Amino acid sequence: MTSASKVFADHCQAWQMPISTPLGGMTLVATEAGLSGAWFDNQRHKPSFQHLPWGPKQHWLRMAKQQLSEYFAGQREQFDLALDALSGSLFQQQVWQALRQIPFGRFSTYGELAQHLNHSNGARAVGMAVGRNPWSIIVPCHRVVAANGALTGYAGGLDRKLALLQQEGMLL
Repeated sequence: MTSASKVFADHCQAWQMPISTPLGGMTLVATEAGLSGAWFDNQRHKPSFQHLPWGPKQHWLRMAKQQLSEYFAGQREQFDLALDALSGSLFQQQVWQALRQIPFGRFSTYGELAQHLNHSNGARAVGMAVGRNPWSIIVPCHRVVAANGALTGYAGGLDRKLALLQQEGMLL
Protein backbone atom coordinates (compact mmCIF):
# COMPACT_ATOMS: atom_id res chain seq x y z
CA MET A 1 0.00 0.00 0.00
CA THR A 2 1.45 3.38 -1.01
CA SER A 3 1.57 6.20 1.52
CA ALA A 4 -1.19 8.01 -0.37
CA SER A 5 -3.33 4.85 -0.33
CA LYS A 6 -2.85 4.63 3.44
CA VAL A 7 -3.89 8.26 3.84
CA PHE A 8 -7.08 7.60 1.87
CA ALA A 9 -7.70 4.42 3.88
CA ASP A 10 -7.32 6.39 7.12
CA HIS A 11 -9.32 9.40 5.92
CA CYS A 12 -12.98 8.87 6.64
CA GLN A 13 -14.28 12.07 5.03
CA ALA A 14 -13.20 11.63 1.42
CA TRP A 15 -15.28 10.80 -1.64
CA GLN A 16 -14.51 9.65 -5.15
CA MET A 17 -16.09 10.20 -8.54
CA PRO A 18 -15.04 8.51 -11.78
CA ILE A 19 -15.37 10.72 -14.85
CA SER A 20 -14.75 10.42 -18.57
CA THR A 21 -12.45 12.79 -20.44
CA PRO A 22 -11.29 12.92 -24.06
CA LEU A 23 -8.04 11.33 -22.82
CA GLY A 24 -9.69 8.48 -20.95
CA GLY A 25 -11.23 7.79 -17.60
CA MET A 26 -10.18 9.63 -14.47
CA THR A 27 -11.05 9.35 -10.83
CA LEU A 28 -11.46 12.49 -8.74
CA VAL A 29 -11.12 12.38 -4.95
CA ALA A 30 -12.12 15.18 -2.58
CA THR A 31 -12.63 16.06 1.05
CA GLU A 32 -14.73 18.86 2.47
CA ALA A 33 -11.60 21.05 2.31
CA GLY A 34 -10.93 20.58 -1.42
CA LEU A 35 -9.90 18.34 -4.26
CA SER A 36 -7.39 15.73 -3.08
CA GLY A 37 -6.56 14.19 -6.43
CA ALA A 38 -7.33 13.60 -10.08
CA TRP A 39 -5.80 10.46 -11.59
CA PHE A 40 -6.11 8.92 -15.01
CA ASP A 41 -7.03 5.25 -15.12
CA ASN A 42 -3.83 3.18 -15.07
CA GLN A 43 -1.72 6.18 -14.05
CA ARG A 44 1.54 5.44 -12.26
CA HIS A 45 1.50 6.24 -8.53
CA LYS A 46 -2.32 6.16 -8.43
CA PRO A 47 -3.38 5.28 -4.88
CA SER A 48 -6.10 2.84 -4.05
CA PHE A 49 -9.31 4.54 -3.04
CA GLN A 50 -11.81 1.86 -4.03
CA HIS A 51 -13.13 1.83 -0.45
CA LEU A 52 -14.14 5.50 -0.62
CA PRO A 53 -17.82 6.25 -1.09
CA TRP A 54 -18.97 7.76 -4.35
CA GLY A 55 -19.72 11.44 -4.02
CA PRO A 56 -21.51 12.68 -7.15
CA LYS A 57 -23.06 15.52 -5.15
CA GLN A 58 -19.88 16.50 -3.32
CA HIS A 59 -19.09 20.17 -4.08
CA TRP A 60 -15.39 19.88 -5.02
CA LEU A 61 -15.95 16.80 -7.16
CA ARG A 62 -18.73 18.52 -9.12
CA MET A 63 -16.60 21.67 -9.53
CA ALA A 64 -13.57 19.68 -10.73
CA LYS A 65 -15.66 17.71 -13.21
CA GLN A 66 -17.18 20.93 -14.59
CA GLN A 67 -13.84 22.72 -14.83
CA LEU A 68 -12.18 19.76 -16.56
CA SER A 69 -15.05 19.69 -19.09
CA GLU A 70 -14.52 23.41 -19.73
CA TYR A 71 -10.76 22.87 -20.11
CA PHE A 72 -11.23 20.16 -22.72
CA ALA A 73 -13.82 22.32 -24.53
CA GLY A 74 -11.23 25.10 -24.81
CA GLN A 75 -13.19 27.35 -22.44
CA ARG A 76 -10.85 27.25 -19.41
CA GLU A 77 -7.14 27.92 -19.07
CA GLN A 78 -6.86 27.97 -15.29
CA PHE A 79 -8.48 25.90 -12.58
CA ASP A 80 -10.15 27.54 -9.61
CA LEU A 81 -10.36 24.78 -7.02
CA ALA A 82 -9.30 24.44 -3.41
CA LEU A 83 -6.75 21.63 -3.18
CA ASP A 84 -6.41 19.41 -0.13
CA ALA A 85 -3.06 17.60 -0.18
CA LEU A 86 -3.51 14.44 1.86
CA SER A 87 0.01 13.25 1.15
CA GLY A 88 3.38 14.45 0.00
CA SER A 89 6.48 15.73 1.69
CA LEU A 90 7.03 19.43 2.24
CA PHE A 91 9.37 19.46 -0.79
CA GLN A 92 6.80 17.69 -2.99
CA GLN A 93 4.14 20.17 -1.95
CA GLN A 94 6.48 23.06 -2.78
CA VAL A 95 7.06 21.56 -6.24
CA TRP A 96 3.32 21.08 -6.76
CA GLN A 97 2.72 24.71 -5.78
CA ALA A 98 5.42 25.83 -8.24
CA LEU A 99 3.72 23.82 -11.00
CA ARG A 100 0.57 25.89 -10.49
CA GLN A 101 2.55 28.98 -11.47
CA ILE A 102 3.38 27.71 -14.98
CA PRO A 103 0.92 29.59 -17.23
CA PHE A 104 -1.38 27.97 -19.75
CA GLY A 105 0.35 27.64 -23.11
CA ARG A 106 3.84 27.77 -21.59
CA PHE A 107 6.22 25.16 -20.27
CA SER A 108 9.18 24.91 -17.92
CA THR A 109 12.03 22.47 -17.48
CA TYR A 110 12.82 20.38 -14.42
CA GLY A 111 16.02 22.41 -13.98
CA GLU A 112 14.17 25.74 -14.14
CA LEU A 113 11.74 24.52 -11.50
CA ALA A 114 14.65 23.41 -9.31
CA GLN A 115 16.27 26.85 -9.63
CA HIS A 116 12.95 28.53 -8.85
CA LEU A 117 12.84 26.49 -5.64
CA ASN A 118 16.47 27.38 -4.78
CA HIS A 119 17.45 23.76 -5.32
CA SER A 120 19.84 24.44 -8.20
CA ASN A 121 21.16 20.88 -8.56
CA GLY A 122 17.83 19.27 -7.83
CA ALA A 123 16.31 18.69 -11.28
CA ARG A 124 16.07 14.95 -10.60
CA ALA A 125 14.41 15.49 -7.19
CA VAL A 126 12.00 17.94 -8.81
CA GLY A 127 11.25 15.36 -11.50
CA MET A 128 10.43 12.75 -8.86
CA ALA A 129 8.07 15.19 -7.11
CA VAL A 130 6.45 16.20 -10.41
CA GLY A 131 5.79 12.52 -11.14
CA ARG A 132 3.93 12.16 -7.82
CA ASN A 133 1.62 15.13 -8.47
CA PRO A 134 -1.83 13.94 -7.34
CA TRP A 135 -3.79 16.45 -9.48
CA SER A 136 -3.30 15.53 -13.14
CA ILE A 137 -4.08 18.42 -15.48
CA ILE A 138 -5.32 20.66 -12.63
CA VAL A 139 -1.78 21.07 -11.30
CA PRO A 140 -0.08 21.19 -14.70
CA CYS A 141 2.78 18.72 -14.44
CA HIS A 142 2.31 18.10 -18.17
CA ARG A 143 3.89 21.54 -18.75
CA VAL A 144 7.32 20.35 -17.58
CA VAL A 145 9.82 19.08 -20.17
CA ALA A 146 13.44 17.98 -20.20
CA ALA A 147 16.21 20.57 -20.63
CA ASN A 148 16.49 19.61 -24.30
CA GLY A 149 12.73 20.05 -24.82
CA ALA A 150 11.99 16.32 -24.88
CA LEU A 151 8.66 15.13 -23.54
CA THR A 152 9.62 12.95 -20.60
CA GLY A 153 8.22 11.75 -17.34
CA TYR A 154 4.43 11.97 -17.35
CA ALA A 155 2.81 9.47 -14.98
CA GLY A 156 -0.36 9.51 -17.10
CA GLY A 157 1.58 8.47 -20.21
CA LEU A 158 3.49 10.43 -22.82
CA ASP A 159 0.59 10.18 -25.27
CA ARG A 160 -1.58 12.11 -22.81
CA LYS A 161 1.19 14.63 -22.13
CA LEU A 162 1.47 15.28 -25.86
CA ALA A 163 -2.32 15.65 -26.17
CA LEU A 164 -2.45 18.09 -23.23
CA LEU A 165 0.33 20.23 -24.69
CA GLN A 166 -1.50 20.23 -28.03
CA GLN A 167 -4.73 21.17 -26.20
CA GLU A 168 -2.89 24.21 -24.86
CA GLY A 169 -1.49 25.12 -28.28
CA MET A 170 2.14 24.38 -27.48
CA LEU A 171 2.58 21.58 -29.99
CA LEU A 172 0.78 21.36 -33.31
